[in-house]
Amino acid sequence: MSILINENTRVAVQGITGTEGAFHARRMIEYGTKVVAGVTPGKGGLVHDGVPVFDSMREAAQETAPDVSVIFVPAPYAADAVMEATEAGIKLVVCPAEGIPVLDTVLARRYLEERKVMLIGPNTPGIISPGKCKVGLMAGYIHRQGSVGVVSRSGTLTYEAVHQLSRKGIGQSTCLGIGGDPVVGLSFVDILQLYEEDPGTKAVVLIGEIGGSMEEKAAEFFRTTMTKPLIAYIAGVTAPPERRMGHAGAIISRNRGGAQEKIRALEDAGVIVVRNPAEIGDIVESALHLR
Repeated sequence: MSILINENTRVAVQGITGTEGAFHARRMIEYGTKVVAGVTPGKGGLVHDGVPVFDSMREAAQETAPDVSVIFVPAPYAADAVMEATEAGIKLVVCPAEGIPVLDTVLARRYLEERKVMLIGPNTPGIISPGKCKVGLMAGYIHRQGSVGVVSRSGTLTYEAVHQLSRKGIGQSTCLGIGGDPVVGLSFVDILQLYEEDPGTKAVVLIGEIGGSMEEKAAEFFRTTMTKPLIAYIAGVTAPPERRMGHAGAIISRNRGGAQEKIRALEDAGVIVVRNPAEIGDIVESALHLR
């Protein structure tokens, strides 16, 4: 099984006629994702790679009934696109756009929360359930269908972890990036809860980094609620304070959000913490065999 998406998920692509939207829509279709609609204001009536294009998400929703919308529009307009999808009745929005102003994300997230809509991102590579559905940028060919969930704040480290797992013959149930911005939609705890409830997920890999407190909250969730093995890696052990490390949300500020504090919280909760990212595959393999 999988979380959030499956082989029946119907996807709309906002910004499908732009360079990024067109490229990734084509990759999603080639992977087997049911892309049922595209949206670009002013280009309604076109057909792009066999996908009907609409002027608005409301029209796309009325005509094609998508379950998920993925946002490929420039950052200054992305928050509005997220809210437009929400207003059209979409219940899961995936937003790969990077560089959205934080205040825009705060307003959009509040809008979604009031309507019980889930947001993945912004600044996310997306979500994939191998062999079933891909929504976003992820390289489908490195994934393999199986029973390990992967959730991460880093797209690159997601690919590294997945590559190691797949080379060992360990498939994945669902992999997703929650986003690297200071404010994102779904959190680690939200995703761990879904993996815990999914009978198709037997273990989970969590890849965190410095900044914020989502990893500490995930540790507490594991300690109090989770019954499946959780293997974690925290990036940024050598990052200096007050200096951003790659992602907008990856910064140690006022001595809070450091890697060592996160590692300590996870280990105290009983999570298996990987110190070297090259060992993620080996340690997951060991954890699975221990079960």
